[in-house]
Amino acid sequence: MTQATASTTTATSLDGGRSTESVRAARERSAVLERQIAVDPSRFRVLTGERPTGALHLGHLIATLDNRVRLQALGVEIFLVVADYQVITDRDVAGDLPAVVREVLLDYLAAGIDPEVTTIFTHSAVPALNQLLLPFLSLVTVAELERNPTVKAETAAAERRGRTGMSGLMFTYPVHQAADILFCQANLVPVGQDQLPHLEITRTVARRFNNRYAAGRPYFPEPDALVVPTPTILGNDGAKMSKSAGNALEIRAGEDETVAFVKRAKTDSERHITYEPDRRPEIANLLTIGAHFVGTTPEALAESVGAAGAGRLKRVVTEALVEGLRPLRARRAEAAAQGPEYLRAILARGNARADEIATCTLDDVRDLMRMTY
Repeated sequence: MTQATASTTTATSLDGGRSTESVRAARERSAVLERQIAVDPSRFRVLTGERPTGALHLGHLIATLDNRVRLQALGVEIFLVVADYQVITDRDVAGDLPAVVREVLLDYLAAGIDPEVTTIFTHSAVPALNQLLLPFLSLVTVAELERNPTVKAETAAAERRGRTGMSGLMFTYPVHQAADILFCQANLVPVGQDQLPHLEITRTVARRFNNRYAAGRPYFPEPDALVVPTPTILGNDGAKMSKSAGNALEIRAGEDETVAFVKRAKTDSERHITYEPDRRPEIANLLTIGAHFVGTTPEALAESVGAAGAGRLKRVVTEALVEGLRPLRARRAEAAAQGPEYLRAILARGNARADEIATCTLDDVRDLMRMTY
């Protein structure tokens, strides 16, 4: 893989400041990256993933999964981490991780992730990746980690759930994520604009490692952010869709559950349908969902419904969801029917490939740090 030259235009301060200029620059850089992907996708390697805290839902599909499938179809190499170690960053009990990981894997396959071309792996199966955390921690300060907005947000969320104090794993989460990205020399990370400060930790680690240990020939790429639309999908209660809130439509849900989900979704008292996310968030949410599956824009869908009102909008969204999710659920059922050994084999192949690459990277890091004895 040819390492793409990292752009400084995505740089964002570690204290979470996101000026209009920096976000605009990141979006402009992303437009350039999209053109480069179209010309030569082999230049890029993507690392992305999520914590396996439950089966994936409609919000995951719209905000992240469909974009991964798009990049996969374009020919970009993708590493997809099921970050099982990160489940215990903010909770005392991980739950039935094997069962949850199986559900997440089925959701990946349902969405269209092809394990023959995309490497799917778990944190805990790649020891060399996690060992990179130690030298990487030496490259950042406590103050920089304390200022990271994701650490702040996740800690506040944990405290709302009744947990007091911050685990060391949560505190070092941004550096662990840097190990996720850099172990495979990933040079592209799809993010929403609110995640730019988080990715900057990874860029900082790569830059400081190169300056300290590989100044003559930089070893790690400073990964670019591919800023992609990540709409916040609301549950049927009007709050952000969440596995823990009980307001989500899971990818694995059946047709009856889909119909019931839309039927219960909140709307408002205005008859005429318009797309105004700030003023009419519930209506905007239905328009976003429907437009995603119809293949249009929320504005165009709003115009087509117009004075027919929320009842008509719900019927349109229900039909779009049922038809749009039908092939996903068929793929999921087909994969599930092949049994647990089929899923274990997929993870075994992905884990083996990730472990081989991580071991080579760790060996290189030791050599560059003169720690080979």
